[in-house]
Parts: sequence; structure tokens; C-alpha cells
Amino acid sequence: MITDSLYVFGLLSALVVVSEVLVRRTVLKHLGTALLVILVTAVVANIGLLPTGSTAERPVPVYDFIFSAVAPLAIFWLLLPVNLRDILKAGLPMIGLFLFGSLATAVGVVVGLWVIDGPTAIGESWQAIGGMFVGTYSGGSVNFNALALTYDVIRDGILYSGSVVVDNIMTTVWMVATLAIPRFFAHLWPKRADVSHENLIGEATTGEDIDTETVHPLDLGIVLALGFGSVWVSEWLATFTPGIPSILILTALALLIAQLPAVSKLRGVRVLGMYAVYLFLAVIGAYCDVAALAGIGSLGVSLLIFVVITVGIHGLLLYGVALLLRIDPVIASVASQANIGGGTTALALARSLGREDLVLPAVLIGSLGNAIGTFLGFWVAESWLPLVM
Repeated sequence: MITDSLYVFGLLSALVVVSEVLVRRTVLKHLGTALLVILVTAVVANIGLLPTGSTAERPVPVYDFIFSAVAPLAIFWLLLPVNLRDILKAGLPMIGLFLFGSLATAVGVVVGLWVIDGPTAIGESWQAIGGMFVGTYSGGSVNFNALALTYDVIRDGILYSGSVVVDNIMTTVWMVATLAIPRFFAHLWPKRADVSHENLIGEATTGEDIDTETVHPLDLGIVLALGFGSVWVSEWLATFTPGIPSILILTALALLIAQLPAVSKLRGVRVLGMYAVYLFLAVIGAYCDVAALAGIGSLGVSLLIFVVITVGIHGLLLYGVALLLRIDPVIASVASQANIGGGTTALALARSLGREDLVLPAVLIGSLGNAIGTFLGFWVAESWLPLVM
């Protein structure tokens, strides 16, 4: 497998182009570039043209760089044009659903481990696995790895890698589900009398008008300097604030800078932001390693059943509450995606559904998930699971 950085970066960029062209010129327009780039890259990786992950034994520097730097840059750049008042359009319902979704995930983890008989199917690390999946499906991979390091699961190569593979496969599947549910049920969803739902889902467009800008090298220099500088500053500040993730600091910094009129009008922010998002989603697709899951045998099957039950219960409870309370199904989807996939995929989902008003709330609740995911994971692993098994 070729892991050369120039090759991998070039092919990922080409797949972004292929996905965008397919969305512009074929019936795949309704899927949106965000979803298509995940699916296309997953196919390409699973036929062997791209690495299907990055490990200590066989690192893929481009993947690691995209996860550590490009994803935060995407969030930073796409927040710069945002006015804080936009969060009022979907603030409390989305935050409430997100927090409820985190608890629903915890319930799903407990039920899933009970169904597969966690101590037998997984072994002595079954509590740790439960906590890791509560963490990652409340916040993200940062929480997943924090728990894996604490419980030393990261040294169990088969269990850790199998968990990562299952997690990435489910993230891809749930991206499809959260995109499809509002489209299929928008017209059947009960509407609240005090809220206007004339446009639950925006028009299915290619985004050419919104994402096209006239950019000067001076603009790019300013945007790149702001982006890389802010990511560096947020990581530096995080060393002085234990327990506060750097992504939360970066989000606050972006929102602060965004309130400056000159910054909010910078050209190139949207172009670079969306390209960065698509690169991140492409790597998510590449990590969807179907062969690796099959290769770990019965453990892989048990992990897959466990995760399907976990996410299934999460989805049933979250969408069920949204239905009962007559909350916009797009808000429910974005909140759910922020749980399962994190703030970056929730942001991409909001844009795929034509809801620019939900971009900021998606990122904010994703940051909230990063903040609470590890704590919730430890709580479930240490307090909930021993009472069940």
C-alpha cells in the first residue's frame, strides 16, 4: 500500500473533485458532496488504492495531519463569517436534543453490552470499550482515545483496531441515515404551530454560488495565517487549561474573531473551509475498512452487533423525542450526527441539507461533546456497567 504523502494527498484531492463533479452533473446531486466524498473514498480505499487507516506500525502522515490540523482549520474558517445571533435560530432545541442523545447513547451502550454478554464476547476490557463508545458517540475520537489510553486498551492491538474499524463504519452508515431521514419524513413530520417550517430542508443545490469566491493571494495569506495561528494558539492555551479541549478554545477564538467586521468579510474563508471539510470526510471514508472487520472474526461480529444496537437505540430515542416534541427533523439529524460523528460531520450534514443557519450550532454542540464525552464515558464505565453485568 502506498503511504507516500504526495500520492495520498493528491488522490484525496482528486476524489473531492470527482465527488463534486458527480454532484454537479449527475442524479447524485441529492446526496450532496459531503456524503458522496465519504462513500467514494471508502470504495477507493477498500479496493486498495488508499490506506484504510494510520497506525503506529504503518503511519499515514497525511491522515494524521488532516485529523490533527485540517479538521480544526475547517471549523475555524467556516465560523469566521458567522454572526453569534444565528445560534438563536436553533439553539435550545438542538442543545437539548444533543444532551439527550448523549444519554441515549449511554443507554444504548449498556443494552448493547448486555445483549452480546460483554465480559464473554469482549473480555476483561468490556467496561473500557463501553466507556470508549459512550465517549466517541458523545464527543468524538479525542474522547475515544482518552479512554483507550486510560484503560490501556490501546495496547490490545486487535481489540483497539477492531473498535476503530467498527466506529468508522458506523460513522459512515449514520451519515447516510441522518441525511436520509429528514428527506424521507419531512413532509410527514408534525409541525409546531408557533414555528415556521416552510423550508425544513434547503434546496438541493451544488453549492457553486455559495462556495465560489474571487480570491487574491493577499486574502489567502491572511486566511491561512489566521487559521494556522489560531489552531496553534488554541493548542498552546490548552496546555494551561487541563480538561478543556483545544477545539473548544479554538471555537471560542473563532467566534471572537468573527465578530470583527473586517474579518467576517475576508475572501477565501468559505473555499478553504469547505475544501478542508471534504478532505476530513474523505479520510473518514478511507478508515471504513470492511476487510479489517472481517479479519478479526467473532470479536468483530460482536463489536458490530454492539455498535449497531448502541446507535440504533440512540436514533430511536432521539428521533422519537424530536417527533413527540415536534422539533424540526433536520435539527434532530444535526444533533444526532454531532453525537455520532462529531462537530465536523454535523457541520457538513447541515450544509448538505441546505441549512446554513445550523452550521454554527452544529460546531458548538460538537465542541460541547468534546468537553463532556470523556467524563460521560468514565461515568458509564465505572458506575453504570458494573450494575448491569
